[in-house]
Amino acid sequence: MLRLSGGLVVVVGLWTLLWSPLVLSESSAAEPQEQILGDPDAPVTIIEYASLTCPHCAQFHTDVLPELKARYIAPGKVRLIYRDFPLDQTALAAAALAHCAGPERYFSMLDVLFETQSNWAGDDDPIAALKQLGKLGGMTEEEMAACLADEELTDGILRERLAGQNEHDIGSTPTFIIDGKAYPGSRDVEEFGKLIDPLLDQS
Repeated sequence: MLRLSGGLVVVVGLWTLLWSPLVLSESSAAEPQEQILGDPDAPVTIIEYASLTCPHCAQFHTDVLPELKARYIAPGKVRLIYRDFPLDQTALAAAALAHCAGPERYFSMLDVLFETQSNWAGDDDPIAALKQLGKLGGMTEEEMAACLADEELTDGILRERLAGQNEHDIGSTPTFIIDGKAYPGSRDVEEFGKLIDPLLDQS
């Protein structure tokens, strides 16, 4: 789980990363499109706040989310709303590229980013490594340059992050909001089931 502490992002048990503060520009008020996985009318909603450079977020997406999809999302019991909570500039750039991939490819792009996180996030030039993934996803160099320079998009992502911090007191990633309650840290599908099943019984 990534935990925020002043200007430091502490990756518990893995690494400590010093990062420059993420600052909104003064000109923009745009918001990224809401990203929903599953039936929009599902009786239970899980909101996930995640950073694309967070190893525990990657573990959730690669190991737990496929089981969660099979058991709850595909049958229409749960919808997952993914919200960006970038903890560093590299995560912000990755989030922007995922949005620029388009709504139909958004979650596929997230899958690729999380599956290959250890490669691009630790690269000497993470932006160049991200662009290589973007090319494999069909994005041109010009499209990626425009995407990364889009202040409206990056400001929207940062506003989403700030809203999560203000509304749900998000201080680490991943954090899941279920029935209005915040649950920091990843957990296995059985632990998610203990939170979801009682809500399904009430619906």
